[in-house]
Amino acid sequence: MSDFLWGVSTSAFQIEGAFAEGGRGPSVWDEFTPVHENHNASVACDHYHRWPEDIALMTRLGVNAYRFSIAWPRVQPTGRGPANAEGLDFYDRLVDALADAGIAPVATLYHWDTPLELEARGGWLNREVADRFADYTSLVADRLADRVKLWIPVNEPAMVTLQGYAIGEHAPGKTLLFDALPTAHHLNLAHGRAVEVLRSHNAQAVGTANNHTPAWPATPDDLPAAEAYSDIHNWLYADPVLSGRYPDAVADLLPIAEGDLRTIHQPLDFYGVNYYNPTRLKLPSEGNPLPFELVEIDEYPRTGFGWPIAPAGLTEMITRLRERHPSLPPVHVTESGCSFPHAIEDPERISYLDGHLKAALAADVSGYFVWSLLDNFEWEAGYSQRFGLVHVDFETQVRTPRDSFHWYRQVISGG
Repeated sequence: MSDFLWGVSTSAFQIEGAFAEGGRGPSVWDEFTPVHENHNASVACDHYHRWPEDIALMTRLGVNAYRFSIAWPRVQPTGRGPANAEGLDFYDRLVDALADAGIAPVATLYHWDTPLELEARGGWLNREVADRFADYTSLVADRLADRVKLWIPVNEPAMVTLQGYAIGEHAPGKTLLFDALPTAHHLNLAHGRAVEVLRSHNAQAVGTANNHTPAWPATPDDLPAAEAYSDIHNWLYADPVLSGRYPDAVADLLPIAEGDLRTIHQPLDFYGVNYYNPTRLKLPSEGNPLPFELVEIDEYPRTGFGWPIAPAGLTEMITRLRERHPSLPPVHVTESGCSFPHAIEDPERISYLDGHLKAALAADVSGYFVWSLLDNFEWEAGYSQRFGLVHVDFETQVRTPRDSFHWYRQVISGG
């Protein structure tokens, strides 16, 4: 497994802080207020200033790949126009330092931090955003394409559509239900446009990172509900990217223009799977406008977030992907992790990661990225959930490796 990618993942908004520094503009998440106890990410892990310390932690951990995201508002403060030089300089230093440390930079171009001005113009409901994303991608690729090893244009588009625009749990907080579906197509189109731009800049490897969940019917009679949910959560994003088509159940609901599917469907060098838990569904009760209802999964232990711990679901999901898409490129697990309480001793996290790593290896993956290197700002949950291999004291910014950090180091080293 000499070429296996042992990694950790983070995202810019969740760790960088420094909202008012370096010419960064505001994002949709800066103004999203329904967050646990009014927490905000204005400081977060202060990674903008402490990145050398964080790279030193990765070196100590022994990873050979680091998946981070580039903040669109830091590079292009309004989502339009020329690059902000200070923002690009920050990522230039980070990428150089990673390369010097022997850690492959894995860059995500969009991890949910849409520039606020673009959202005011309709955000992902507006087809124009795909053009703006292509322009932004070109600005980043001009500077970094020669050194970034793997590129991921869009992280978890399903979560942007479902949580951001359909049910309002994430920024920008829209509750459009099925009227949110155009955002899925525009996110997929932005992916395709970014792949074109990255290829034109001779990017070394381009893939994606989709959130996937096995959809389990509560009873055999509930299979249509599970299939409907899987169409919206899984196949609405995987199918057009991998096969140039949308699931029949949703295709007529999308604003597809001539040539769009050719743009979206391009060869990829890898396919990223973000997996946390399965989902159980039943047919909807009377008055429910959706074709499914979620059902609790009670037979498994749970994380601090209340998510069922089912490692076999990861193997199942990758198997389903390969069955549905026989030409699936090499798979990396681009996120895998869990939240548990704040302690340095974290046997629950070790057990979780051990089970999921074994499930990933059983599915013959080519890389595994733990979410996350650091405790961070966990979106609508604020600082109430901690995913880090490294504990962060958000008052002092002291970083303390957890037991899971040392466990992962031993796994990587073969010890």
